[in-house]
Amino acid sequence: MNLLITGGSGLIGAKLVEQLKGDNQITVLTRHPQLAEEKLGTGLTFITELAALNNLDEFDGVINLAGEPIVNKRWSAEQKALLENSRWDITRQLGELFAASDSPPSVLVSGSAIGFYGRQDSQIIDESFDKPNIEFSHELCATWETLALEIETDKTRVCVLRTGIVLAKHGGALAKMELPFKLGLGGPIGNGKHYMSWIHIDDMVRGIVHLIQHSDCSGVYNFTAPNPMTNIDFSNALASALHRPCILCTPKFALKLAMGEMADLLIYGQRVIPKRLQENAFTFNFTTIEDAFADLY
Repeated sequence: MNLLITGGSGLIGAKLVEQLKGDNQITVLTRHPQLAEEKLGTGLTFITELAALNNLDEFDGVINLAGEPIVNKRWSAEQKALLENSRWDITRQLGELFAASDSPPSVLVSGSAIGFYGRQDSQIIDESFDKPNIEFSHELCATWETLALEIETDKTRVCVLRTGIVLAKHGGALAKMELPFKLGLGGPIGNGKHYMSWIHIDDMVRGIVHLIQHSDCSGVYNFTAPNPMTNIDFSNALASALHRPCILCTPKFALKLAMGEMADLLIYGQRVIPKRLQENAFTFNFTTIEDAFADLY
């Protein structure tokens, strides 16, 4: 297949390129082609802007993962606008390119996050859940998803990835979580009862490939492992994997003080399950947090 990937040098994108590049032609949208080639290797085509394309007729599929990392900086008004525009603008541009194509790609896989659901309690949430808590993470994802789903036609199917916490050996959320544990200062947040919905990076990438390869797949998919964990159980498992104690807790107010509104991503959670992926015969290699940490550490 001839594939266009936005966000190809990010955590998920880089692993996806590694998985796909042997058997496919890949074009990566990146602001820094030289750095991207150093990270992703040779044999790829790099473009710096979608304006370099008149249409998408040459591509069989598009994977849209571009977006400013959501936990990089405090959510000032300026940072919120950057988070929005880095996702929405590229998706709008892709929509225009799909519309300008005589023979558009047959599939668009586009990113989102379980932040779409907003903060929730312990209720089990699958893709049919329709009572999101209206907050910034929901509004960010809802518009992003709408822009992607509007691209769907009888020639192009669209799959949206509502992604949980992606666990990888290097980078991502786990790199930020593990430092206090390595120092012996790790523990749950608050009472630790809120749920964390996670996915191993290998299952994340395999799931995307599954959607690309199965022409009957379209719509929204939760990209989370089948067994979400409470924060205290997640913390205990991480401490055990690192052979460190799990005795301290981080008060909610301290996170609020340090991170502002962005702390809500850590203080509140969702108990999300990947119902539609499993219904489509996708098999997870890492179904428990213990399995995931055993592989990663």
